[in-house]
Amino acid sequence: MGKLSGSMKRDWLIAFSGVILLLVGTKSGWAQVISAAESPKRESSTQPASGHPDLTGSALVPKIAEDWSTPSLKSSDLKVGEPLVGEINTQRTFVREMVRVQWRPGDPIDLYIIRPAGVKKAPVILYLYSYPFELDRFRNPDFDKFLSRNGFAAVGFASALTAGRFHPPRSLNEWFVSDLQESLATSAHDVQMILNYLAARGDVDMDRVGMFGDGSGATIAILAAAVDPRIKALDLLDPWGDWPDWLAKSPLIPEKERADYVKPEFLDKVAPLDPVKWLPALNTQRIRLQLVKTVAVTPAEAKEKIEAAAPANTQIVRFSSKQEFSSVVAGGTGFDWIKEQLQPGSTRRQTPINAGLPANSPAKAAR
Repeated sequence: MGKLSGSMKRDWLIAFSGVILLLVGTKSGWAQVISAAESPKRESSTQPASGHPDLTGSALVPKIAEDWSTPSLKSSDLKVGEPLVGEINTQRTFVREMVRVQWRPGDPIDLYIIRPAGVKKAPVILYLYSYPFELDRFRNPDFDKFLSRNGFAAVGFASALTAGRFHPPRSLNEWFVSDLQESLATSAHDVQMILNYLAARGDVDMDRVGMFGDGSGATIAILAAAVDPRIKALDLLDPWGDWPDWLAKSPLIPEKERADYVKPEFLDKVAPLDPVKWLPALNTQRIRLQLVKTVAVTPAEAKEKIEAAAPANTQIVRFSSKQEFSSVVAGGTGFDWIKEQLQPGSTRRQTPINAGLPANSPAKAAR
């Protein structure tokens, strides 16, 4: 790859290091935690308690059921509605579409779909960054050009209760972690529904699907891939997980709220959505797990359990610091690994586990 421009280096570092921004900060703009968690299965209703028909706009929505106790869609009833196509931006090397899709009331999802120019049925990679990120990076032409390089399509979106997906009538007391069961389950469902939508479009290669996730996005990628074999490759950067340790020690959580999240009833609801449980099921995908020692959002104890749960086919790369990680990805090669895994015949060759690292780098492989 040629030398990157200054702006492209900046955008690359911002895009690939979203998890690093969450080192020790607490969430801002939120009040106290909600007093009761959501039920694990939610249905919209058109009949009020009084028995009289409710003719308000909020009542005239399709009745759906969604099971928050599992990342699987088997016990949920979600259907893709008519997509709303927004901006279409055509460049010399790629075409970017913003498409709004929806499968549950009150929760539209904006997809940024970037397709390489002149490539039919391009392999596709989903990109999901950690809470709390915005989608602006996917509107950056330099970043889009980078994502579509070498003939790959890209899909960027936000997880539940993140970016533009926080809608009234939700209380400001709610956020991604206060509603962790919902955030994880619905986002894992979203990944599968997005794949259903892409399959219906017919303009990407559904036999070559990968997913990159960092932080909470990496956790959601694990959950979705464990129940959806269409995802063939996973690139995971510092996933959240091991909920008892994570909720007890993560600096992301305000201390005044922590006691609510370590209660048995809260832990029981999120236990079925722990990536430590689902990682061993990923024995057919090609996986890279990147761990940055000084990224403290996920405590060291939780990182150890996540790493220990990774299947034997996982390539594990450890970085001693944010600076070392940044020095490796600043050259613009950060997404080359997952693209290589989706090339024809990739199952017959093994990428060196420390590819791209300096010879004297302390970032060494565990396997």
